[in-house]
Amino acid sequence: MSRIVVFTNPSPGHLYLLVPTLSELRERGHDVRILTMSGALGTLRELGFDAGPVDPRIEAMENDDWGARTPIGAQRRDVATLVSRAPFEFDDVRAAAGSADVLLVDVTSWGAQTAAELSGLPWATFGHFPLPLPSRDAPPYGLGLTPRADWLGRVRDALARRVILAPLERMVLSKLNALRAEHGLRRLRDAADIITRPPLILYYTAEPFEYPRSDWPESVRLVGPGAWDPPAAEPQWLAGLDRPLIVVTCSTEFQDDGKLATVALDAFADSGYEVAVTTAAVDPAGLPSPANAHVERFMPHRPLLQRASCVICHAGMGITQKALAAGVPVCAVPFGRDQFEVARRVVVAEAGVMLPAGRLRAARLRAAVQETIERTAGAKRIAAAFESAGGAPAAADALEGLLRASDNDIPQLARKGTQR
Repeated sequence: MSRIVVFTNPSPGHLYLLVPTLSELRERGHDVRILTMSGALGTLRELGFDAGPVDPRIEAMENDDWGARTPIGAQRRDVATLVSRAPFEFDDVRAAAGSADVLLVDVTSWGAQTAAELSGLPWATFGHFPLPLPSRDAPPYGLGLTPRADWLGRVRDALARRVILAPLERMVLSKLNALRAEHGLRRLRDAADIITRPPLILYYTAEPFEYPRSDWPESVRLVGPGAWDPPAAEPQWLAGLDRPLIVVTCSTEFQDDGKLATVALDAFADSGYEVAVTTAAVDPAGLPSPANAHVERFMPHRPLLQRASCVICHAGMGITQKALAAGVPVCAVPFGRDQFEVARRVVVAEAGVMLPAGRLRAARLRAAVQETIERTAGAKRIAAAFESAGGAPAAADALEGLLRASDNDIPQLARKGTQR
């Protein structure tokens, strides 16, 4: 069979969604090599994967977007970090490509994509956050704008693209085109050109959680979320639970969102709910410890979600889609990054509510959670849509099709893989 080399951004949220797909490929007889964050290598090897670290200089470039004063400033810091990683990603993938039959690289790893394109091998990208693709059916990416089809919406969207997104696009293109020119690749024209270069884009979500679009690029294949947790024992207290459960999660990448855990613990202390809080990148020391709460850096999400009435989270795409896939509505409190876009999709899908981080107070959170629980039916609708998207088998099918296709067949493959 074939050897598939995978490159991910060094973040749990970018790696774990792939595990079901990579397991499916391995079960079909393919040899899978993963280049990813050093902290996950032991887990991957225990699962039987051939795994190695990305260049340590990539992991050393921590994203400091959380320190920005405005969402636009945070976006600029985020983009600057990703661009700075590109030369080291390029070297990693170029070295690994010699033993590969196909390459699968992170949609946020622009240097890795450049090396994949240069290799001449079949290659694909994967993404699990809202893809910043221009569309006549969706507002521009970044601010969490509500879709509007009227003339006011068109004017708003055009202004946002010109004033907010164009400077970010120029920042990326100037650095990325310099790297491409060094290796004889053509210049990229715009953000859409960056995203749509591979013949296949595995997008780990599904409509209608993602805004339905009539103009998806033919290369995009929506396969539903990839939900996976590292092996862990189920919390002992869960077996004896006899009241509704609220799950609260902070980001696995530090963004100073500890306020979410603090306010939630205060809001639901001595309430009729049990509260499970995973602080992840936030140190739990010093947090309140009411009798009805369980606070850990990490707990396995799957058993919690099976019992949960509501998830309160930072609107990261990973936990948000995990919750919705389990039919659990989401109270989304976005702090930055792609979270404004994810939170807005929760609201538009009627699968939960959004509470801005600046308005996060105990009373407001209690009211938001009550409203969120009333949207359980919407969460169950999204769960059904996710289930029908195909999941890991659909993603593996698309990659196997890419392997079989000749260069002339790739556009036809992409058309077959596109979900409308």
